[in-house]
Amino acid sequence: MAKKKVKNKVPSKAWTKYKDKKGRFCPKCGPGYFLAEHKDRLYCGNCHYTEFSKK
Repeated sequence: MAKKKVKNKVPSKAWTKYKDKKGRFCPKCGPGYFLAEHKDRLYCGNCHYTEFSKK
């Protein structure tokens, strides 16, 4: 039995929005770990570092 030919799929464009991200990096983890921007704080999901914003 012959093998089926596999068609290469077009890569997803879901990761294109992460290339131009201008967010802050985590000071503990270094580059590659962004701080998530919440309403009242910045948070790192890797090391749980938190910076609270001033009102």
